[in-house]
Amino acid sequence: MSFALDCTIYDQGFARVATATTEVALASPAANANRIIEVAKECHEQACAAVVFPELTLSGYSADELFLQDTLIAAVEEGIDQVVKASEDLFPILVVGAPLRFEGRLFNCAVFIHAGKIIGISPKQYLPNYREFYEKRYFTTLPKGRSHLVSWGKNGITSGNDFPFGSVIVESEDLPNFCLGVEICEDLWIPSPPSSLLSLAGATVIANLSASPVTVGRADSRELLVKSQSLRTLSAYLYTAAGFGESTNDLAWDGQQLICELGETLATSARFQAHNCVTYADIDLDAIAHERSLQNSFSDNRSAWSDAIERENIKHVQVRFDPALKSSAAAKKLLREVPKFPFVSGDEQLGDRDFYESFNIQVSALKTRMASTQNPKLVIGVSGGLDSTHALLVCAAAVDELGLDRSNILAYSMPGFATSASTRSNAQKLALALQTSFQELDIRPTAEAMLKTIGHPAAEGEEIYDVTYENIQAGLRTDYLFRLANQNGGIVIGTGDLSELALGWCTYGVGDQMSHYAVNTGLPKTMIQHLIRWVSKRGGFAAEKETLQPILEEILAQEISPELVPGKTLQSTESRIGPYELQDFTLYHLLRHGSTPKKIFFLAKQTWGEKYTDEELVKWLRVFHGRFFASQFKRTAIPNGPKMMRGGSLSPRGDWRMPSDSLSDLWLRQIDELGI
Repeated sequence: MSFALDCTIYDQGFARVATATTEVALASPAANANRIIEVAKECHEQACAAVVFPELTLSGYSADELFLQDTLIAAVEEGIDQVVKASEDLFPILVVGAPLRFEGRLFNCAVFIHAGKIIGISPKQYLPNYREFYEKRYFTTLPKGRSHLVSWGKNGITSGNDFPFGSVIVESEDLPNFCLGVEICEDLWIPSPPSSLLSLAGATVIANLSASPVTVGRADSRELLVKSQSLRTLSAYLYTAAGFGESTNDLAWDGQQLICELGETLATSARFQAHNCVTYADIDLDAIAHERSLQNSFSDNRSAWSDAIERENIKHVQVRFDPALKSSAAAKKLLREVPKFPFVSGDEQLGDRDFYESFNIQVSALKTRMASTQNPKLVIGVSGGLDSTHALLVCAAAVDELGLDRSNILAYSMPGFATSASTRSNAQKLALALQTSFQELDIRPTAEAMLKTIGHPAAEGEEIYDVTYENIQAGLRTDYLFRLANQNGGIVIGTGDLSELALGWCTYGVGDQMSHYAVNTGLPKTMIQHLIRWVSKRGGFAAEKETLQPILEEILAQEISPELVPGKTLQSTESRIGPYELQDFTLYHLLRHGSTPKKIFFLAKQTWGEKYTDEELVKWLRVFHGRFFASQFKRTAIPNGPKMMRGGSLSPRGDWRMPSDSLSDLWLRQIDELGI
């Protein structure tokens, strides 16, 4: 069977997890156990690796004085037996809240249950005793570092050596990077949560069993904390709060659920549900591991806290999942939003913020470079295409903010052998709308002379439009710009973007690869398209908006072309190097997460599968990797320019230091193994 048909999320470094809020039957553990089992079976059908229930699930959080009744605690122990027995044939690790006795004391516990066994129990470390909370009236804490090996018997926890009671991390032997730790409610709200130490000890997934009564604004505070802790600990964080059925004597409960990863919210639940509610998400274990390997300060912090980790005496428990989990039909569909344009936020409000920041990073960087070089003239080639259009907008904003006249921008249009009338016209209209200096320099006579001097067949009228023919034009444009900068006391502003650098779609040396300062070097092509649209609608230039907006819309509507080869049909960039929407997708996942070609194909199929066939996805994936490796020599000599996106940059002085003679064989072989 082909990779495309047989692959599941577990083959590509994901794990499906769930948070659940069950309808509470207060002080009725048997009923609560049945509801837990009902949800566990649903999660099994959905191929979940783990499901987390709220704090004190089996008894209800608001049982108060009933926690001190042996009748209730004995029933809780029986409820755990129910859940343990039911879990024998289920995939997920169940993390269930329960009040449990040990050594004559009562603890607020998280119980790890898997495949018919209890594999660990973690008690709550920080008990709130203020406002509406009086947990110290009923529960106690385990002294730090006092983890025990215990067993489970007829009367609950007994002496033995079957599983740990204390700080626990559950590790999978057959699911790489799946390491599950737990904290309970208040543990998260303190300055130094237990999850921080658990993450340093190896936990990549943190579960929080919470009760947390709702008040106005509490939901936002929870999400802020959960997102922040998942970012700080470089982990996935699973949070679930108590819901319907808890006592409303003096409090109310909303059953909020959150699944966050590396500072981003993957999934949230509906709140105030009067029934069982389950929220699923597929967490990217590879991305978490990659982020930790990149951030060396994380490992340094682990070393700094090694004594504390040792004192905590965290116990590691090994589990193996049923092999059927990884091949389950339910695991073939990724339950995770994978943005088509990962460099661009899909949220309108966040997108507007990102566009504002991107544009102003460029403007601020250019202003600084201008100030450090005594405010030179800005020399820029404008083609009427996307990149030079955006770079010219940045130049205009920069000189405005420096209080300079826009005549300090020297814009040049340099038509060649295949320049179309529309782009030629747009270049001029754009410069005039922005009130910059503008001049058209026809490079064709010089290009013809060079073709003749080197003996190129095109000089004699032959239709041989090879790379020499193309690069003579690209090189001459850059040569003119540098000499014009010399003549006018200026600097050349580069217009090339991050996507072109990745694919090597630029002329090396005396060509569009070179400039004095490259404002677009940190922006992928798809982001530039969005930015121009943003500038057109709300990004400033209010005085010119009426004139400028239709020009920008026309430029956005054009097909992307280098316009170097004459012919009846327009020379298409994307037919040569692939659709930028796909290549930027690949670039993001390669730079941001170090994703393999197989994983990128898997993600692209989930996201772009309706538009592109498997064969097309593989074709352009191969083109990307072939060109990416072959073009590194161009990237080792790129000019300065600001890093823009958290997806990364390709500067040899910053994010991407790669030998120019690296081979692409391993990556291309993996693409071949897709069998498509």
